[in-house]
Amino acid sequence: MATLEDPLEIGGIEIPNRLYRAPLLECAGNGPDAVDTLIDDLEPAAASGVGLLCQGATIVRGEGGCAAPGMTRVDDPKFVSKLSRLTDRIHDHGSRIFVQLEHGGLRSMETWHAEFRERNPGLEQLAVSEPPWQLRLLDRLGFLSYDPQVLATEEVYDLAADFGRSAAYAADAGYDGIHLAGANMGIVQQFLSPFYNRRDDEFGGSPEARLRFLEVVYGEIRDRAGEIPVITKVPAETPAPPSPVVRLKLSLDDGVEIARRLERIGYDAVVPVQTSVTWDMSIVRGKYPSRAWANEPLREEYDAAFGGATRRRLVAAANWVQSLQYGTDPAWNEAFCRRVREEVSVPVLAEGGIRERGEMDRLLGGERGGDNDSSGPACDMVGMARPFYAEPRLGARLLEDGDEADETDGRARVLCESCNNCTVPQVTGAPGLCRTPSVLRKRGDLERAGAYEIAEKADD
Repeated sequence: MATLEDPLEIGGIEIPNRLYRAPLLECAGNGPDAVDTLIDDLEPAAASGVGLLCQGATIVRGEGGCAAPGMTRVDDPKFVSKLSRLTDRIHDHGSRIFVQLEHGGLRSMETWHAEFRERNPGLEQLAVSEPPWQLRLLDRLGFLSYDPQVLATEEVYDLAADFGRSAAYAADAGYDGIHLAGANMGIVQQFLSPFYNRRDDEFGGSPEARLRFLEVVYGEIRDRAGEIPVITKVPAETPAPPSPVVRLKLSLDDGVEIARRLERIGYDAVVPVQTSVTWDMSIVRGKYPSRAWANEPLREEYDAAFGGATRRRLVAAANWVQSLQYGTDPAWNEAFCRRVREEVSVPVLAEGGIRERGEMDRLLGGERGGDNDSSGPACDMVGMARPFYAEPRLGARLLEDGDEADETDGRARVLCESCNNCTVPQVTGAPGLCRTPSVLRKRGDLERAGAYEIAEKADD
């Protein structure tokens, strides 16, 4: 039975252990300090022993497609070549690094960020199909602004080629693998989802056709980047609002079938994720981020993003309602991951609400997890995202240290409280970091106690 310290192979690349840093918004942009910012954000995890780092969503086109301000674009080979400094630093610690490729489609800033729309009135909004009536209603109410350009068939092929070109640039820069942003309401999910995809060409009309985009993207990556490992998130839209508000969506059964078909196409690993059809707290479940919304210095920037104080208050109110709907369930993707793992032979990566070492051992099926599920392991690798904002060197407390007692249950537990005070400021382009004083105090105590120096001592 696997443990967190065991190596794992993905697409011919050996990962030194089964802990990974899931994709996060680094907000590094493409400016002169972008590479240094990414090194500062990502290297601490590698230095702490984390086996795989997934650099957060990067955009495959030169304009448009960003779901938040400050996202890094990887369409320019001259810029991407500079990222070899980052990959070299990660490799110096024995870790591997994948880059996540993305285009936001109808989730992009062109539809929701008021100030950005005003500054870029001619920027096209790429869409798989005309927006469904639910989104058109939000447009009429003034919450969003839709003037979509529905991709013609040839334009879909062009977009897939952009993914392939960016993957080739990344491979040349030393990245070990490609991670497609196949969920979180980006354009890949929009192709997969019957909520968004009502096309009548080869990219729509049936579950198989809706998967065609990921098949073409895979072919483009293989043609341009060679045998680099390719993994993707696999969505199930189970947290979506109930029928009749949202009638067409991806069920768990649909998600399992997508994963099976992706393995047949050639994908090297999958990351099953339960997510909504709209941008909400289904991907960052937890508490209402009251501290973030009350941040006085950021209120003017919130107003610029959402289109005024009234809309900012409405968004905050919706955020509060969602915090009640999406509680902090531990390992909330476990059942989905377990079902997928029963159907595929490629590695299954689990993330979402994983917060302590004992739970990681249980998900992996290791003996140290206590009462293991009789149905076997739920996944082959476990990942976390927001906890790395709270503890950049978190791996040192989890790897080879699962028996270190804490005051709760005798297992190493992350400090992250899933309070989401790190997420809301990112709509303004603010960097991703923990802003909760109680967590920062605990991290300071651990730093002074040398808790994050374990990996360095092991290297010596």
